[in-house]
Amino acid sequence: MAGVPVPVAPGVVEAAPARIRLRARQLARINEQLRAAKRAMADLMDERSARDEPPPSTPPDAVILRSLPGVGPPVVATLLSEASGLLLARDYRARRCLCGLAPVTRPSGRAQHLVRRRAGPRRRVHTVYPWSRVAIQPDPVSRAEYKAWRTRGHSHGRALRSVTDRLLAVACAMLRTGTLFDPDRFQIEM
Repeated sequence: MAGVPVPVAPGVVEAAPARIRLRARQLARINEQLRAAKRAMADLMDERSARDEPPPSTPPDAVILRSLPGVGPPVVATLLSEASGLLLARDYRARRCLCGLAPVTRPSGRAQHLVRRRAGPRRRVHTVYPWSRVAIQPDPVSRAEYKAWRTRGHSHGRALRSVTDRLLAVACAMLRTGTLFDPDRFQIEM
């Protein structure tokens, strides 16, 4: 069937280039809007960092969070805007539940089973996934933890949730102490 010509409706050949040009203009406009949104988000984070007025020895929350591996402007914006009261309280357990990282205990007769938490706003859950996915690339501790979970037979998603859980605990500790992320603080034997 390779040599059989495919019938084309009249006008399709003439209309196709016009349609492609229209789609190209639409994609260019979308990219322009995305760049403008990223610039606006970065400006808002800078403004918030300047407005926080922390004690002179501690950096603002946005700067502390940006120092973590894998954290970009969308992750910082979501972490700062969603449940900011918990962030100010440095409440690791509540943030863990809100991000969908804390397991749920399901009793069944005499046994109890731990299952993945599926409750919580999807935006937070979808924010922490890329955080951990990107963090395993530059951070050797996160990468080693990810590999350990995978060698134990756990899924990609489960391993990433464990990495995110650790990073969230590190973030809360850093916010409590007012320190930036130090990749050389923990040594990994490889």
